[in-house]
Amino acid sequence: MNLISPSVSRLVHCWFWQFSEWVAEGMLMSESKVKRSPVLGPGDRIGEGDTSIILHFLPRELADIAFEQLKNEVKWNTMYHRGGEVPRLVAVQGQVNDDGSFPLYRHPADESPPIRPFSPTVSLIREHVEKVLNHPVNHVLIQLYRGGADYISEHSDKTVDVVRGSKIVNVSLGAQRIMVLQTKKESARPDSSAGDARSSRLTQRIPLPHNSMFVMGLDTNRKWMHGIRPDKRPASVKSEDERFANGERISLTFRRIGTFLTADESFIYGQGAKGKTREQQRPVVNGTEEAAKLIEAFGAENHDSKFDWDKGYGEGFDVLHSTSRGTE
Repeated sequence: MNLISPSVSRLVHCWFWQFSEWVAEGMLMSESKVKRSPVLGPGDRIGEGDTSIILHFLPRELADIAFEQLKNEVKWNTMYHRGGEVPRLVAVQGQVNDDGSFPLYRHPADESPPIRPFSPTVSLIREHVEKVLNHPVNHVLIQLYRGGADYISEHSDKTVDVVRGSKIVNVSLGAQRIMVLQTKKESARPDSSAGDARSSRLTQRIPLPHNSMFVMGLDTNRKWMHGIRPDKRPASVKSEDERFANGERISLTFRRIGTFLTADESFIYGQGAKGKTREQQRPVVNGTEEAAKLIEAFGAENHDSKFDWDKGYGEGFDVLHSTSRGTE
């Protein structure tokens, strides 16, 4: 499978201060609080009520072979953040339009893998996702958790490029891991006894077993953070679902993206760009000033439950990456 875009391997260089803010504001929840939080499943109110978990999502004949097929057919990459490897392998696939343009999803990372066309197994899974959502998805971030030590920190998805009103979907194959949700600081109810809103922030745990689909609404994404925490317990104390596939997990996060790059990557248009239509496309910008504004908006969305999308993102950004690490 040929690469679509070698130069989009560095989508957005990002910030050291974001992680520091999470720690300073108590956004990294304590292990004891997580263990005391409710475990939710199908039929429960998850997040803001626009989010759900579906078990036995794929037909058995596909679910039984999908993990191994994906592990072999996906071109796995190492992704870097703050100069170090993220604790999982990643790949990006998407739909190429007739004119060669393709979806652009911008998020914090030093480097992001090049986007490739949907591979055969991903295409099959995508068809089932679209049937449930009743809207198309044109982009997927695929991640391989190689064991319990691999994880993704609590965060909110960045929605500058995500079509408004759409759902974000995470399909899980392989070993069961726990999705942890926690309300952001501004969504917490003040604890009068402690005088600290952080102590009353809500936490939920949602097990993601093999062949499940986690469907997240954008209201939940706005008010809650989500992540997969490390699980370094020995295999001897884990459940059968947690030991499945030798403890490895593949997740596929499907999104409907409304921002696009032209085939030669010279022009950008769509929801998250300044030119909203193909006819209004504008040249890609790599200037530090616009990149700094996008980074600031990313940070605001990540910790502000009252984030104003129109104010933060509405004007659009034509930048792909900043020059915080120097021009490359």
